Amino acid sequence: MAGAFDIVEHYNSLLQADSSISAPVAAVGSLVRLIESQKATTMLELMMIARAACDRLKKAADNPISLSAGCDVFLKQISRLSNTQSVEESRRALIKSGTEFVQGAGRFRDRVAEFGCPFVRDEQTILIHSYSRVTMGLLARAVKQNKRFRVYITESRPDQSGLRAAAELQQLGVPCEVILDAAVGYIMAKVDMVLVGAEGVVESGGLINKIGTYQLAIVAKAANKPFYALAESYKFVRLYPLSQYDLPTYRSDLLAFKERRPADVDWQAELAKSNPMLDYTPPEFITLMLTDLGVMTPSGVGDELIKFYLD
Repeated sequence: MAGAFDIVEHYNSLLQADSSISAPVAAVGSLVRLIESQKATTMLELMMIARAACDRLKKAADNPISLSAGCDVFLKQISRLSNTQSVEESRRALIKSGTEFVQGAGRFRDRVAEFGCPFVRDEQTILIHSYSRVTMGLLARAVKQNKRFRVYITESRPDQSGLRAAAELQQLGVPCEVILDAAVGYIMAKVDMVLVGAEGVVESGGLINKIGTYQLAIVAKAANKPFYALAESYKFVRLYPLSQYDLPTYRSDLLAFKERRPADVDWQAELAKSNPMLDYTPPEFITLMLTDLGVMTPSGVGDELIKFYLD
């Protein structure tokens, strides 16, 4: 129908308009806008509309893991409202709570920085991976507290997102250096700790994040260096992967041989097309999770998910 609300288009527009917004927050914002445009007459119809929209968002996304957390939070809120209020009252309450969540999302990162900042001390050398909003928020808070530290940043192929982190750290006046992803083992002896962000934290307490996080965690464990994962609690997702190949983003043809002459292959272009963007780090490699709910062990994530979804 002409003029009908397109949730995928709205979701993408939110991400493009505000570089600080994360996928789960954009998902909730888009679902709120959808509910505003709908006039469901029963709670069942409201839930069906929301579920269909969530499925569409997940199918349209290259990385559905992060936005899935936002979708699950929104659907859980509908479920909680369904037994207590009329359809119209539930609809208004849903719009109100969803809007407040989106508008207050920045507070989640502020809380992570508050709990995580004591881990950053003077004269430390820190290794970070890729670009993470929550990690940058923590380091910016440490700078405001006049802490002096140095940072190594992985280049983070294939999109080289580590360069963005380096630029921001330079603006903050933090001494920093970009290293090759392959140099992680070489540089580990010089660092005091590793900080990484998260695309999602799964039920086991494991971490889904930018490709290269897993090998970073393995090297940190071997070198006996603390490995801290920073995550907002709205990134806790109801997944239980047992290996890299259980992720929703896994493609079985990832390493399929392409019958082309070497001269015809643009290997730089192939990096982005034929390599995964995310990997899974098992909980045994994670020292602590620094979240807006406090500092917790990886096993604490499962407890929080149980409390939220069984409440």
